[in-house]
Amino acid sequence: MVDKKYCMSSYLALRYIEKEGVEFREDFHHELIKPLPENEKIQVTTASDIDHEISNMFDSLKGQRLGLLLSGGMDSACLASYMSGCDAYTFRFLGRSFRQEEQERASQYAKKYRLQLHYVDIDWDTVTNYLEPVMRSKCAPVHSIEPQLLQAALQAKGDGIERLIVGESSDLVFGGMDGLLAKDWTVEEFQNRYTFLKPEEILVDSEDISYLFERYRKENNSIDFLKFMDEVFSIESSSSYMNAFRVAEMPYTDPYAFLQMADELDLNRVRNGEPKYLIRELFAMKYPELPIPEKIPMPRPVDQYFKEWGGPRRPEFRRDIDMKRYTGNQKWQMYCLESFLNMMEKQA
Repeated sequence: MVDKKYCMSSYLALRYIEKEGVEFREDFHHELIKPLPENEKIQVTTASDIDHEISNMFDSLKGQRLGLLLSGGMDSACLASYMSGCDAYTFRFLGRSFRQEEQERASQYAKKYRLQLHYVDIDWDTVTNYLEPVMRSKCAPVHSIEPQLLQAALQAKGDGIERLIVGESSDLVFGGMDGLLAKDWTVEEFQNRYTFLKPEEILVDSEDISYLFERYRKENNSIDFLKFMDEVFSIESSSSYMNAFRVAEMPYTDPYAFLQMADELDLNRVRNGEPKYLIRELFAMKYPELPIPEKIPMPRPVDQYFKEWGGPRRPEFRRDIDMKRYTGNQKWQMYCLESFLNMMEKQA
């Protein structure tokens, strides 16, 4: 079923096309790349359990040349502890002028566990060179991290890496999305908090996406936000990595994606300064000499990219968009949607 208005609205609001079988064009079939089913996951209770299970996973990968996508955060830092002697890939942005502290922490982790550290240099050329391939693969506009993920995967592949390891799922599995877990939300509050862009503010002709939030409505106007994150955010987030790796023909492995907390997430701990408390304990086991780093999303210099951008010009977009109101990531979505529509026209 072709429904361009719905697809544009869903992408702007949710960063992906939520309805399967609804397409921008008849010959553009987007695929929801779903994470591992719950019944195939391994339950863990303690940091020691996580350590044991991840160690077993790496034992099963022996004989392959492994690389690690290494940031300054604790998720990939913990994975580095199982990969002594392997290669690691760290993003370096805009000629090292952006987020240098991330690079410095990654260098510490690599040095401790004797990883050979490589830098993946990211600038506007990354968007120019790698945006269309990930959009063509997904048959939809994409997340702002996908072009740089594709660049990293291709660089690693060129170095002879057979499998690039990532730690993307840790936030979802272990309670790292502390902003979304910060309170018990009403449906309307959570919709306003989660919606990335309101389609009616951007598009001439938009569609209401509130049906998705209504699906998780509970009594007293509350929302089952944990289930929403398990079923909605997991697809939006994981598919960005999986799509980029698929384009690069690089096997994708996220050890955290195979795990599940056996005990109910302790929201009180998360809400009182301990997001991902089990991973924090694992990090302390692996790096007792270092402070636990604060959670930082994967960097991408979209604020710099779009600082002077005047906004979309295609007829699908409103002419009265006040671009000063929007963040770099929101501007990315407008830019990427417009780029995707242009690409579709070129391929007609």
